Amino acid sequence: KFSKNIFRNTWVDFIGKRKYAYIISGIITIICLASIVTSGFKFGVDFKGGRSYVVRFEKPVVANDAADNLEKQFVNKEGQKNAVDVKTFGSDNQLKITTDYRIDEESVEADQDVESKLFNGLKPYLPADAQLSGFKDSGSSYGIVSSVKVGPTVADDIKSGGVIALLIALAGIFLYILVRFKKWQFSTGAVASLVHDAIVILGAYSILKNVMPFNMEINQDFIAAILTVLGYSINDTVIIFDRIREYLNEKKAITLEGLFNDSISSTLGRTFNTAFMTFLVILAIFIFGGENLRGFMFALLIGVGFGTYSTWFIASAVSYDLLKKKGVEGTKKSLAAKKEATPEEA
Repeated sequence: KFSKNIFRNTWVDFIGKRKYAYIISGIITIICLASIVTSGFKFGVDFKGGRSYVVRFEKPVVANDAADNLEKQFVNKEGQKNAVDVKTFGSDNQLKITTDYRIDEESVEADQDVESKLFNGLKPYLPADAQLSGFKDSGSSYGIVSSVKVGPTVADDIKSGGVIALLIALAGIFLYILVRFKKWQFSTGAVASLVHDAIVILGAYSILKNVMPFNMEINQDFIAAILTVLGYSINDTVIIFDRIREYLNEKKAITLEGLFNDSISSTLGRTFNTAFMTFLVILAIFIFGGENLRGFMFALLIGVGFGTYSTWFIASAVSYDLLKKKGVEGTKKSLAAKKEATPEEA
């Protein structure tokens, strides 16, 4: 009963507060872009190429100590150390080890050499009678649990493919909103909010890549998370735009600003309930779903939160400011004409 009427008759001046939202979003965007440019990302094997292994031990192992031992093993012919990234993966008796040692070579001998060096570097943490054959057996109580190998050429293709996928998604959404609402101002507002969401998520992964206790790598799963967030966020935006179009015929005397505020306020309950329920489900998977899913779910958590915010304060506000330039009455008549021309869309 306490929540039955929580959003009924609730009205918020979203358009009146849009300038504060612009300032807040501008500051966040600048911080995110600055981190992306200066600090960059922690790319996964998908995007940079390399071999990645999940190794299980019978006892807990300190990642930094294991990394020191492995760096002595992965040295090329010129005596230079190759990159080795070691981190705790899930429980404290599992490590995820990634290296680009001999990644340009496709031979079986190169694979065997990497596994041999991996075994030698981790020997101090393995049973005294441990053998390479047992170390490579995924059914053993210790050793390699899983492995992934991605060549540099494939990694470049995946990286460019991810960028193309994002651009196609944004272009497709722009065209969809344009066809549905017949106003480029709505399309621009919607895409602006989605770009805002994507920059925030990318910035978070750049800023927190060495802070969070779980995997914050940019990989194929991350691209999937970004695309999922775009699809989720645009859904709420379409609901509000639909309500704006619906109110055009019902509220003839209201101003354009009032029309937008009424439309957003009237959909508050639906937007909040949808976002909150989605957030709870993602949070449960983030906490209990295992190490492999945490990076993906963290991106979704950020996306749901900022996606809801940007729907209210970015998509609607940008669309309003662009429409306002036409003049209040001219904009309302134009929108109403489009509405009357397509009654079947009601």
